[in-house]
Amino acid sequence: MQAGRQADSAVWTVPNVVSMLRLALVPVFAVLIVTGEDVWALVVLAVSGATDWLDGVLARRLNQVTKLGQMLDPAADRLFILVTLIGLAWREVIPWWVLAVIVSRDVMLAFLVRPLARRGYGPVPVTFVGKAGTFALLYAFPLLLLASMPGGVGAVAHVVGWAFAWWGIGLYWWAGLQYVRHVRRLVDDDRDDARTEGAA
Repeated sequence: MQAGRQADSAVWTVPNVVSMLRLALVPVFAVLIVTGEDVWALVVLAVSGATDWLDGVLARRLNQVTKLGQMLDPAADRLFILVTLIGLAWREVIPWWVLAVIVSRDVMLAFLVRPLARRGYGPVPVTFVGKAGTFALLYAFPLLLLASMPGGVGAVAHVVGWAFAWWGIGLYWWAGLQYVRHVRRLVDDDRDDARTEGAA
């Protein structure tokens, strides 16, 4: 599948507006989690998760898949993940190495942007594995926040939250390796085409 070549160039579509609203919630969430307003932070996370599902459904149902949407959706996901990780690590809910492991995957993918852009491709299409990893992480974070509560609720949230976190990390990296393989295949195909044209 070619990255971004079947997407429309429209900007003001319903799914894109939903994604923009989700991006606007990122700084709100950052303030809430750093200041310890956990209840409201959980509400914002829930809204973000719902809109993440909604914009994808709307894009398909309304036939409004756009290049901008293909960038906004994963950008919002990654920003929420990054802000949440920094906030949780800052409050010592999770160790800093968890932040490093997840962020290093996105740093790796950042190096794929240039070879794609140089060949006229848009962003790499989000895979099911990538979405599953993102959902697992976004489920893990509110549970890890709840883990600080005393009693049985906190104990269960701690176990389930870390289970989601480990699954999320694994799927997140698996998807990252899929993206690398996809980009490598595109680059190799373009090189083969160039050699064929040069020999003609």
